[in-house]
Amino acid sequence: MTPAALNYDIRSIRLHWITAALAIALWCLGQTIDWFPKGNIRIAARSVHICLGAVLGLILCYRLWWRIGGGRRLPAAGPGMVQALSAVVHFALYATLLSAVALGVANAWVRGDNLFNLFTVPAFDPGNKALRGQVEALHALFANILFGLAAFHAASGLAHHFIWKDGLLRRMFPGGR
Repeated sequence: MTPAALNYDIRSIRLHWITAALAIALWCLGQTIDWFPKGNIRIAARSVHICLGAVLGLILCYRLWWRIGGGRRLPAAGPGMVQALSAVVHFALYATLLSAVALGVANAWVRGDNLFNLFTVPAFDPGNKALRGQVEALHALFANILFGLAAFHAASGLAHHFIWKDGLLRRMFPGGR
């Protein structure tokens, strides 16, 4: 295969890095929202978190559609167990990302949220604090699992680049640099 054939297509590369940037921004914001003073500043922070989560959900849908229908398939990341572990981690990343986004939507709906003081998401069951707490906890749990999986994914890419020097990480950069 030519070196260019060993790289992902530019659309897959862009979707990967946009997804990574959004997931990192959302996780950081989710960890710090309660640090904002109550009132308009916290409403703005929650609103940004919700809107970025909606964008991530749309990007994820498009990314899944692209991966199923048009994304470039590449040779295995390595032999046997390396390839199997890679496939499991990629599936887990997609499943956990999809779950975190879906739980984020459920969280906004169960809580009832105010978006930039312009639009109100009506609460599903305003008096049910137990449900609210469970959905918030599940959303946070899946976001943390996603962060851990993504860290493992990134560390694996860095190991391929710096330890095994097999060129695998370069496949996710335009031009294979």
